[in-house]
Amino acid sequence: MIGSVEPMRVEDADRCAELEAVLFPTDGPWPASAFVDELRGPHVRYFVVREDDRRAVGYAGIALLGKGDDTESEVHTIGVDPAAQRRGVGRALLDALLHEADLHGGPVFLEVRTDNEPAIELYRRAGFDIVGTRRRYYQPSGADAYTMTRPAPTTRGGHP
Repeated sequence: MIGSVEPMRVEDADRCAELEAVLFPTDGPWPASAFVDELRGPHVRYFVVREDDRRAVGYAGIALLGKGDDTESEVHTIGVDPAAQRRGVGRALLDALLHEADLHGGPVFLEVRTDNEPAIELYRRAGFDIVGTRRRYYQPSGADAYTMTRPAPTTRGGHP
């Protein structure tokens, strides 16, 4: 069973930066200050999953962009502590992001490393499709990324 999904707080920034360094060591992991800056943004939502000891084991963020007919959302990041992977933490975080996106309206976009099969499968199960490839997207490693998108709720036949 996973812990609770909660809004990220400034106090979570150090833990999220610690996880970034473990998860993305060759792709410019975000420092704590980057998370703090993101939390100050008016159009972003960030979440963490906490275990019973209140320690964050995963984090995720999304930008809610545009207004009216020009709305869209962009997943900024999802990261899960390796010790907590394959337990539904990533899916719970993605569900929280997609709930925010559906309230906002419009399609959702994200980039994912082309070699990250577990994440690609997670996104596919959530309704995303690969729509392109960005060569050397991740720096400094130079890894390629797929661009994936999930249509707006109304074009999927659902309702926000």
